[in-house]
Amino acid sequence: MKRYHPLRTALVLLLVFSNDIKSDINDYIYPSKSPSFGNFGGLGVIQNPSARFHDEGTLAFNWIQNGVYRRGSIVMYPFNWFEFSYQYTDIDNAQYSLIKEFSGGQSYKDKSFDAKAKIISEGRLMPEIAVGARDLAGTGIFGAEYVVANKRISNVDLSVGMGWGTLSGNKIKNPLASLSDSFDRRTGVGSSGTMGGDFNIGDFFSGETGLFAGAEIFIPNLNGSRVKIEYDGTNYEKEGFPLGRESFNLAFKPIRKPDSKFNIGFIYPLSDNFHLKASITKGNTFSFGFSFHAGVKGSNPKIKNTDKHEPVSNAEAFKKISKGNDTYIYRSILKHLNDRNLYLQKANIDNNVLEVQYAQDKYISYARATGRVARVLDEVVPDEIDTFKIANTNAGTNLNTITIDRQSFQLYESSKDHNSLRRNITISNPKYNPKNYKFVPDVEFPAFFWKAAPSVRSQIGGPDGFYFGDLSLAIHAEILFKYNLSLVTSGAIGIVDNFDELKLASDSILPHVRTDIVKYLKQSRKGHFKRIQLNWFHRPTKNIYTKLSAGIFEPMFGGYGFESLYRPFNSTFAIGLEYWNVKQRDYDQMFKFIDYETETGHINIFYEEPYSQLLFRLKGGRFLAGDSGINFDLSRRFKSGLRIGAFFSKTDISKEEFGEGSFDKGFYFYLPIEFFFDSHTKGIAGFGLRPLTRDGAQFLVHSHHLYGITDQANSYNIERNWDDIYD
Repeated sequence: MKRYHPLRTALVLLLVFSNDIKSDINDYIYPSKSPSFGNFGGLGVIQNPSARFHDEGTLAFNWIQNGVYRRGSIVMYPFNWFEFSYQYTDIDNAQYSLIKEFSGGQSYKDKSFDAKAKIISEGRLMPEIAVGARDLAGTGIFGAEYVVANKRISNVDLSVGMGWGTLSGNKIKNPLASLSDSFDRRTGVGSSGTMGGDFNIGDFFSGETGLFAGAEIFIPNLNGSRVKIEYDGTNYEKEGFPLGRESFNLAFKPIRKPDSKFNIGFIYPLSDNFHLKASITKGNTFSFGFSFHAGVKGSNPKIKNTDKHEPVSNAEAFKKISKGNDTYIYRSILKHLNDRNLYLQKANIDNNVLEVQYAQDKYISYARATGRVARVLDEVVPDEIDTFKIANTNAGTNLNTITIDRQSFQLYESSKDHNSLRRNITISNPKYNPKNYKFVPDVEFPAFFWKAAPSVRSQIGGPDGFYFGDLSLAIHAEILFKYNLSLVTSGAIGIVDNFDELKLASDSILPHVRTDIVKYLKQSRKGHFKRIQLNWFHRPTKNIYTKLSAGIFEPMFGGYGFESLYRPFNSTFAIGLEYWNVKQRDYDQMFKFIDYETETGHINIFYEEPYSQLLFRLKGGRFLAGDSGINFDLSRRFKSGLRIGAFFSKTDISKEEFGEGSFDKGFYFYLPIEFFFDSHTKGIAGFGLRPLTRDGAQFLVHSHHLYGITDQANSYNIERNWDDIYD
C-alpha cells in the first residue's frame, strides 16, 4: 500500500492550478472572491489563521468536523479591520464529567472567544498584516496568539505568520524574549487560581514560538473554488487533550499524532455566501464543514424596488378641493398619511406653515419616514403652503421637528440631492405644547394592539445535554390608555419541548437571580407570562425624559420603579438614573412570587462617537444579587439598523463567589427584520450569548428603555441616514 505524501500532492496541485496564474478572477464562471474560513472559526487557511477580513457589518456562521473536534462559530465584523468570534467546541476524546448521573455520556464542551485586528492594509508591495488571539477568556486549551501577513499575487493568496501557544508547532526562538525574560515563560490558564474564563494577559505572546505558512489558490472557471495548502503551525502537543488521561482527568483516549506538517483543503462555493469545505490535516485526518456569511450593514436592496413611495392618486384634485379650507386639508393628510402607516397625531396651519405631528413604527430610518411624510404633504396640500414642520412623536412626546422649505424640497427631488436640501432645512426639538395644534384626530382610548408569532426558548451546552428547548405560540399585546400611558403584555402557550431530561441544579452561593433557569423552564413549559408592564412617560423639561413602571418586568422579576434620562438634542452624550424595587417570580412564571426581594438601581452613561458610530454605555450601581459594580457595553450601529456589541461586568464579588467563568461577559447582535422581507418594517431580531449563566452582575430587563424610546430625540440619529430623505 502506497503511503500518502501531502507535500508532493500539494506541489503538484500548485503547479496545475498556477498554469493560468495570470487569469482574471472576474472571468471565472462564478467569481467568488470572498475570503474563506478555516477550522478555528475565523477567516484562515485550514488550521492556520490569515490576515483577511470581511467587510464591516458582516455576520457569519462556520461549522467544522475535524477529528475529535466538532466546532461551531459565530463570527462578527463590527469594522473592516476587526474580527470577533465565539467558538463552541465538542471534544470527543473527553467526557463532560466522571459522574454519569450528572452528564450521561455527553462529551466535553469548550467555549471561547477569538479576536483579530488588522494593523496594516495590503498595498501594491505591502502585505496585509494582522494580529490575533484564540481562546480569549476561556479554558486556554486552544489558546494562541499570532501575527500573520497575506499577499495576493494574481489568483494565489499567500500567507505567512508567527504564533505562540498552540500555534508554536514549528519552533523558533521567541523574538520578544530579547525585550524581557518574561516572554520566555507561559504559565497557562489555572496557574494563577482563576476559575477559567479569565484574561491571562501575562501569557500573551510568551513561551514557545513557531512559524506557519499557507496558500489559497483560486481555480479558474470552477465557480470560485479554491485549493488550500498550508505548512501547519499547530503544536499538537499543546492543543486540547493530546495524551488522553495524562493531559486531563476527563479525557479517556489520546489524539492521533500528526504524520505530516502539511495540510491540503478544497473550498467549493455554492454561492458567494455559502461555502462547502473539506481537507486533510496532519496527513491522517479528514475534516469537512461549511460556512455562511452575509453583509448586513446597508439597507436591503430589494426594498428600494418593492416598497417605494406610493404617490397619491388624483393628488391635484385633493389640492383644489381643500384650497382655502383648513379642515379639508387636515382630513386629506389624515387619510393619506394613515394609508401609508404614518399616523397623524395633530396638525396646525398658520401663515402658510403646515405643522404635523405623526407617529410610525414602519421605518428604521427617521429621515426616510420624514421624507415619506413630506412627499404626501407636497402632493395633496395646496400650493399656498410653503413650509412644512414635520414632528415625530413616540410615547406621547414630540422628539424632533424637521422644518422643510417646500420649494427646496421640490427643487432637489428629481436629482435626490439630499445634501443641498439639508442646507435649506432645520432639525430641532422644541418643547411640546399641545395647545399649538388646531386639529387633533379622534382617538378612542383604550386602543388595543396585538400580534402572535412562534417563539423558541433554548438552553445550550449544559451537562444534561447539548440542546434543550421549547416551541410555543407567543402573544404580544399593548393597551394604550393614553398616548403616554400603556400596558405591555407578552405571554406564551407551550406546544412542544424536550425539558424532561433537563435537571441541572444551581451551584451558586449567591442569591439565585438567574441560575435557577432550569426550574423556570420546566415549570413554565405549558404556558407563562414573560411581561405585564405598565408604563407612564413624561417629559418635564426639554432634555429630560422620565418613565414610571410597575408590574411583571421579565421572566424572573416583577415590582415597580422609575427611569429618568437627560439627553440633549444636539449632543451624543446622555446620562440616566434608574431605581427598581423587585421581587423574584415563582418558577411557573404566572402571578406568584417567592421570598427573594431586593432593590436595584444604576447610573447609566451613554456616549456615541459619531465618526466610528460606536456607542459606549457604562452602567454602575447595585445588581440583582446585591453585588455592586459596573457593566460596560460597547456596540456599533450600522445604516441598516444592525447593531453588533459586546459587554463585560465587574462587581465586588470574588472570582470564587462568581463561580466558573470568573466574571460576566458576552456578545450580541440585533438584526433588522426587514433584511429578510421586501417591505420596510421597524422590528429587530436579537441574539445574545453568555458563555455561562451566573448570578453575579445581573440587572433587571425591563421594556421600553428611555434611551431607545428617545432614539430620534437626537439630531445625529436623524442625520446619519439623511440620504434616505428622498427614498
